[in-house]
Amino acid sequence: MNMNQIHSVYFLGIGGIGMSALARYFVYLGKNVGGYDKTPSPLTLELEETGMAIHYDDDVALIAPNFLDKETCLIVYTPAVPKEHSELNYFFDQKFTVKKRSEVLGLVTNETFCFAVAGTHGKTTTSSILAHILKEAHVPMTAFLGGISEDFGSNFYFQGSEYSVVEADEFDRSFLRLSPNIACITSMDADHLDIYGTGEELQKSFREFAARIKVGGKLFVRNGLPMEGITYGIEDAADYCAKNVEIVNGAYVFELQTPTVLYKGIRFKKPGRHNLLNAVVALGMALEANVKPENLFPALESFKGVQRRFSYRIKNDDFVFIDDYAHHPTEINAVFEAVSEMHPGKKVLAVFQPHLFSRTKDFAEDFAESLSKFANVLLLDIYPAREKPIEGITSEWLLRKITSQHKKLVQKSELISEIQKQAPEVLIVMGAGDIGLEVVKIQKAIVNEG
Repeated sequence: MNMNQIHSVYFLGIGGIGMSALARYFVYLGKNVGGYDKTPSPLTLELEETGMAIHYDDDVALIAPNFLDKETCLIVYTPAVPKEHSELNYFFDQKFTVKKRSEVLGLVTNETFCFAVAGTHGKTTTSSILAHILKEAHVPMTAFLGGISEDFGSNFYFQGSEYSVVEADEFDRSFLRLSPNIACITSMDADHLDIYGTGEELQKSFREFAARIKVGGKLFVRNGLPMEGITYGIEDAADYCAKNVEIVNGAYVFELQTPTVLYKGIRFKKPGRHNLLNAVVALGMALEANVKPENLFPALESFKGVQRRFSYRIKNDDFVFIDDYAHHPTEINAVFEAVSEMHPGKKVLAVFQPHLFSRTKDFAEDFAESLSKFANVLLLDIYPAREKPIEGITSEWLLRKITSQHKKLVQKSELISEIQKQAPEVLIVMGAGDIGLEVVKIQKAIVNEG
């Protein structure tokens, strides 16, 4: 792929979080960028404001003329686009250069010193921490993130092209297009079984990813995972380990034991031990790349977070509102533990929108166990995303498995009134579907009520 010959880049599924980061990159390079997405969203509207031509109907006639020259236009698509999509098939039939997002990301980052963050949970926060601390340490890097960094206000950041920070996404085996210098694996819990079939097959894919690390490169693995590498953990015998962890004024204060040095007095403000683990490995990856520690630790303390990753929408003495992307039982467990640690003894109401019929079916018992840890649960209908319904798999079916003292199935139109009726001290909204669009409405209603 000769970038000098490419004048335009057309994205099919441009509103996806990973796709939009790549779209922003090509705009930064001065390319003409546009594309298609199924529905408008705050993200696609932001992209349009930068000058990208985006439409929302699958219609070849809507493609702007400057994207119809096969000699100068690159087509990028996401696996979420259905195979029968007419625009995608048009580009294939007309012999355009058509590549998956993962292929393009691999090509873009292959000439850089690449940091890649893999794992079924924690990728976005870990890569965002790493990008932030490298930015503050003045490392010339480009970051492609899977969420909106509250530090950058974007899922893309450019400060140079010698280094890159990317999420190594296991969905559709996309991460097997990357060849990182330093990588980490945060977790390998069974997920995406619609793609892999079994948890064992998913773990095999992570081993294949590890084998793609460049000669002389390094792999970090969370302590306890069945992989060889530099281990990281909390209060254990890991190679990089957070020790003597305390909570002071709502922030973690800890020591970092590395294979050679003990660093003291490090502060990190994001709640949850899972986030502390993410911070430890981000520091470890940067230190193994020989970034000076005196630049990293103040940067870690200033890290603001990622939108929808244990994000405080409201936080005062009387009421706390937390928004989180959690869509897997392990992630729900992590949210529960963080809330219990940071807000003990409070009346907590958990709102959850299941994501995908297949995931709900595959992990129903685990979802029920995780959600049952909350005394008060509101369940929304399953968000289908790319899937068609599966007979018998509904939120009502899942609700019957939950043992919480107070549980209820609600429609989105009823959600705000039900929250107000229950009057929680801590409200948590979780899910990877369109529940994120309800968060602003909930916050506005609560503020107006107050």
